[in-house]
Amino acid sequence: MSPTASGNGSSSGNDKKDFQPLSGRHGPHLNSRNPYQPLPDFLSNVNSFKIIESTLREGEQFANAFFDTAKKIEIAKALDDFGVDYIELTSPAASEQSRLDCEAICKLGLKAKILTHIRCHMDDARIAVQTGVDGVDVVIGTSSFLREHSHGKDMDYIHKTAIEVIEFVKSHNIEIRFSSEDSFRSELVDLLSIYRTVDQIGVNRVGIADTVGCASPRQVYDLIRTLRGVVSCDIETHFHNDTGCAVANAYCALEAGATHIDTSVLGIGERNGITPLGGLVARMIVADREYVTSKYKLHKLRDLENLVAEAVEVNIPFNNYITGFCAFTHKAGIHAKAILANPSTYEIINPADFGITRYVHFASRLTGWNAIKSRVEQLDLDMTDAQCKECTAKVKQLADVRPLNVDDVDSIIRQYHFNIKTGNDQPLLKGIDHPAPGIQEAADDGEPAAKRLRTELDQDAAKCC
Repeated sequence: MSPTASGNGSSSGNDKKDFQPLSGRHGPHLNSRNPYQPLPDFLSNVNSFKIIESTLREGEQFANAFFDTAKKIEIAKALDDFGVDYIELTSPAASEQSRLDCEAICKLGLKAKILTHIRCHMDDARIAVQTGVDGVDVVIGTSSFLREHSHGKDMDYIHKTAIEVIEFVKSHNIEIRFSSEDSFRSELVDLLSIYRTVDQIGVNRVGIADTVGCASPRQVYDLIRTLRGVVSCDIETHFHNDTGCAVANAYCALEAGATHIDTSVLGIGERNGITPLGGLVARMIVADREYVTSKYKLHKLRDLENLVAEAVEVNIPFNNYITGFCAFTHKAGIHAKAILANPSTYEIINPADFGITRYVHFASRLTGWNAIKSRVEQLDLDMTDAQCKECTAKVKQLADVRPLNVDDVDSIIRQYHFNIKTGNDQPLLKGIDHPAPGIQEAADDGEPAAKRLRTELDQDAAKCC
């Protein structure tokens, strides 16, 4: 019952002409034909963001992750092919192999810019600038928790060291980002002071990091909007997903004026990881489909996630954004009927944009006769609506007894169709493994039981949606 294994029988279901996207470039509330609608927020970057993909840095901190050089290169090429703007790598100061891997990826000639992530320390900076990266991401903890229990330095030290490291990296003509760590548990006055300092000496970006995943969307919006009034450089954001807010926080950050979002494939990273690449794309394609589809090769997402999932030995979750096997599966009869008529009724995202097919689940007690009719058409059989309803009642009856699969339902449909064409009054489901007890008794006891069962089916058919 994979969404990619079976369609709904209508090739038009995945055609873009049948899918109704949100109106207007900025979503449903903005319509250029309505002079009374408000102007878009001039701070918002939901239609001009950049992705810093950190599977090869943050993702390496995932519990199951071990990427050898060949796998890192394979993932880097796949990310580049997908279209991410930046690829962030583990600090070359972490180990000798990390340094060698960093140099190897820098030599690939990818379209994406290559970054590495280092501590705010001159020793790390000296190693990083020699690897050939396009930019260096500098980070240091600013919350009282990290200043006391991690690096043990005060804010005066952070200011002094940040200036030294930034000026050194800038002297090598490569990009530089300065980020606080544990930003949302840091004092606002400390944050704004250090960001103002590094902005004045010319960093490309400042970074906000929700290191423990404690921030809410409202907190994110307030902090980013405040910061946007303090610095003129770009703003990068990094959200951990400990409390399930990473995607929402990333979106709110863009609304408030952030320009760059850190992601990883499947969200892998320290603990519960960070903003997932697929989750961010799902959110942003609803906000501005034209921007997202023109910039990223969305049909590559599933292969990219499969690559990383295999490398870290995890399964893609059933409810994963876009690529989970349930993402575009419709089961309830009333949903299926509407989906078959117009996919936009119960889908805000068009699976065709990602090279994926929706699936109308018709092998259950919840199925409706419209879904069975669609399957009948897929099988190229000729049945009236009344006959589809009667067949649907039989599917429901067996589904009340045991789980069904597609082959079960196809067998019921085909046998029913055969009986119609041959005038055969034999009970349906004969030959199906483990049929419902009442159905099997009808087959064994002969014509009177079969007629009683057909009368019951006639009554059930009238109730089908």
